[in-house]
Amino acid sequence: QVQLVESGGGLVQAGGSLRLSCAASRRTFSSYAMAWFRQAPRKEREFVAGINWSGGRAVHADSVKGRFTISRDNAKNTVYLQMNSLKPEDTAVYYCAAAPGLALYSDRGAYNYWGQGTQVTVSS
Repeated sequence: QVQLVESGGGLVQAGGSLRLSCAASRRTFSSYAMAWFRQAPRKEREFVAGINWSGGRAVHADSVKGRFTISRDNAKNTVYLQMNSLKPEDTAVYYCAAAPGLALYSDRGAYNYWGQGTQVTVSS
């Protein structure tokens, strides 16, 4: 079992930045691929970014490429999402997710463990 706790959300003006953090409870954190998803009101939960177990490979959705960066610190059992140049359409609840294994997934169904989410609101 892996427990995930997100933090760092909040209200920011368009063009601003936020850094989300997700702390994992398990000491075998380094054996999990990690990802960030988001869900806006009345929309499906969508993939934002994912990173493999070592941090050597990361992928970002086209909608955030060049603005958001996922990273991880296995010594701290934490994954981050640095969000720059935020837009109102980035407003959503952001969820951290974990999937065991060496592969990197963008499919929501591959992730077994989810955090409770953190709200990000970008005002225009």
